[in-house]
Amino acid sequence: MDNYIFGIRPLLESLDSGQIPEKVLIQQGLTGDTFQQLFAKIRAMKIPFQYVPSARLNKVTSKNHQGVIAVMPVIGYQSLEALLPGILESGETPLLVLLDGITDVRNMGAIARTAECAGVHALVIPEKGGAPVNADAVKASAGALSRIPVCKESNLLQAIAFLRECGIKLLALDDKGKTSLYETELTGPLAVIMGAEDKGVSAAVRKLSDTVVSIPMKGHIASLNVSVATGIVVFETQRQRML
Repeated sequence: MDNYIFGIRPLLESLDSGQIPEKVLIQQGLTGDTFQQLFAKIRAMKIPFQYVPSARLNKVTSKNHQGVIAVMPVIGYQSLEALLPGILESGETPLLVLLDGITDVRNMGAIARTAECAGVHALVIPEKGGAPVNADAVKASAGALSRIPVCKESNLLQAIAFLRECGIKLLALDDKGKTSLYETELTGPLAVIMGAEDKGVSAAVRKLSDTVVSIPMKGHIASLNVSVATGIVVFETQRQRML
């Protein structure tokens, strides 16, 4: 229950202290001046919220929740704009992994584990449309999500544009890519974009990418789990950089 806040006033105090929930569950029909004050803050801060029946809240806790339960992040997020200059100033060559439409928490956790092992500097995930970073994801990552910096971006396309302005090459992995991963230069500043297993990288993101590559396949299935594919890309990157 460490990642929940119960009650109207405790949540108001949390917001005033800068602790922002991932979403807020609100009992249907809730009224009152204090609640209206809280609700105004939730709307002003653009925090996702959902109206639910009281039975839904009672399933979460037997405590007096006052009709409001906030789901708090299980990890601390970092700002991409604040993180990237530090990587560049350290003298290291940036290597980032962006997740586009990956909704399975186990895949996200496995990707984080692989990325941390490969020395990836940060994961970049969308605020909406992606897997939640919850306890299951942290468990699947073997704790890597608590170690690797994670940047949650409200607009993935804007994040990609920012990276391009900073001189980061955008590489999308897609089975439709005509260029082989092993024929691609990976030694410079790089952001690897991984898409959902069923749809791949979205058309809008693929359009903004500098290059779209694929992993050569020889088997009949001709597809890989996205976490396995991520591992192949990031370790190939590190192999090239060590030569």
